[in-house]
Amino acid sequence: MATAVCGLSELTDEQFERISDLVKSLCGINLHQGKKELVKARLSKRLRALGFAGFDEYIRYVQNDGGGDELVAMLDAISTNLTSFFREPGHFDYLAEQVLPGIAARAGPGRRSLRIWSAGCSTGEEPYTIAIVTAECLPDPDSWDVRILATDLSTRVLAQARQGLYGADRLKDVPGLLVSRYFTCVETRPRRLYRVNDHLRGRVTFARLNLLGPWPMRGPFDVIFCRNVMIYFDKPTQARLVERFWELLAPDGVLFVGHSESLAGVKHRFEYVQPTVYRKGTANPE
Repeated sequence: MATAVCGLSELTDEQFERISDLVKSLCGINLHQGKKELVKARLSKRLRALGFAGFDEYIRYVQNDGGGDELVAMLDAISTNLTSFFREPGHFDYLAEQVLPGIAARAGPGRRSLRIWSAGCSTGEEPYTIAIVTAECLPDPDSWDVRILATDLSTRVLAQARQGLYGADRLKDVPGLLVSRYFTCVETRPRRLYRVNDHLRGRVTFARLNLLGPWPMRGPFDVIFCRNVMIYFDKPTQARLVERFWELLAPDGVLFVGHSESLAGVKHRFEYVQPTVYRKGTANPE
């Protein structure tokens, strides 16, 4: 194996195209030419870690990696994960004010269940925010069986999410009362560090999932969050994904997509509720 590289290796257009084709075939992500420098910078770290002299050698290794470990590492390196607590807060307002009261009104007596999927959960802020909202807004919340499935392609961010540890700066958008109720300060130096309380963490299950691969969960889900994920997919891939969401949602189930996204130009069976909010109804495909 070649010696480790000093500095960044050159990434040709042909090599970038081969990597782009591989990534799209694996997980549907489109890496347009504007991402070339980002891919070069992030994958150069993998080259150095493995001791490869150039991208041709690395690409051959990835394509022949029988165990798939480096494929996972490559996708981890390329994935962009931007998130925060209560990001795009209008969605959580709608969840609290419209969705949860409707589910509660339709629920029968006894122990009631709620199933929510956070698809593309990144470092966990979204599913933990969902858990907070359900704990705050469901009537008699302890009488509910709340299960939140949180999935992501990246093993790296899932490891962080499972820990449930966040610096004080990451909690800046969480009201102080909710911080005191659902987080415990576990470290004060060199910076304040908070852990999500066990009761809340117990409602969230993290798992690695490629959205383009098989889905082992059977559903149905009452709510699906898939926000700022589909922007990386082309329209045919978006259409297939949205149809799979529709199939997995319960009647009257709600799909939230990111504010940079919409289902415009995508054939689907959802009823439009408001921008970036869709409901599983009975309408024919558009």
